[in-house]
Amino acid sequence: MTHPENTSTPSDPCEWLAAATVDAAVFELRPDYRALLLTADGLRGGDSDALSERVLADAEDTARRQLAGQPPEQRPHPAAWREAYRAFGAKPQRTRSSVEALLRRLEPGGLPRVDRITDVYNAVSIAHLLPIGGEDRAAYAGPPRLVRAEGSEPFDTTAGGGPVVEHPEAGEVVWRDDAGVTCRRWNWRQGIRTRITTDTSSAVFILDVLDPMTDEAVHAAADALTHALLALSPDAVIHRRLLTYPDRTGGGSPC
Repeated sequence: MTHPENTSTPSDPCEWLAAATVDAAVFELRPDYRALLLTADGLRGGDSDALSERVLADAEDTARRQLAGQPPEQRPHPAAWREAYRAFGAKPQRTRSSVEALLRRLEPGGLPRVDRITDVYNAVSIAHLLPIGGEDRAAYAGPPRLVRAEGSEPFDTTAGGGPVVEHPEAGEVVWRDDAGVTCRRWNWRQGIRTRITTDTSSAVFILDVLDPMTDEAVHAAADALTHALLALSPDAVIHRRLLTYPDRTGGGSPC
């Protein structure tokens, strides 16, 4: 599938990361929540290729070994995400976190191959058992914000084979920018406007973390993602920031 090339210029990554926020109402639901935001500029997008295939196939093998035949929701971190979804009224049997949805697609034939950037971040997600979203940073209007929705915010998606605009439920946890919702139900469904395409050269990746996953573990996942992105795009420039509850130690300034 081809998409129109996004020609807008993304803002300075350090300033952009510094302006990203998690609303206090989200931390009230889960004070243990953390978001590691990682920007990558100078990426080489494109169709899935031999390199992205190798990264994703290796991750599928790693995920299968970690699951050892267990349902994904029996692993500690996916289980924690089920509880987080229940906290704002979602039913995890119907609305699964992105990592649980991916892990459920491991069998019988493995994950779908989408494009080289998406394949790589999906690989890190299943290998490290945490939700990761990837979006085209050039398509953003302002910095990312994680909030509880009012219910009127626009969310562009598809239904019945065509584009539609939906709205989140009041109180739903959503990622958004100045133009509307970019991802519904924390990490359940991403919108069309900011999705990664084969033309993407500037991206942001959101690594969503709950206890019992440690800060060290999420930074290890971010290191793996950085390594994989640089394998795809040796000239890419990477920055990261960990957003945490104000009273929790371990957060840091961007860049």
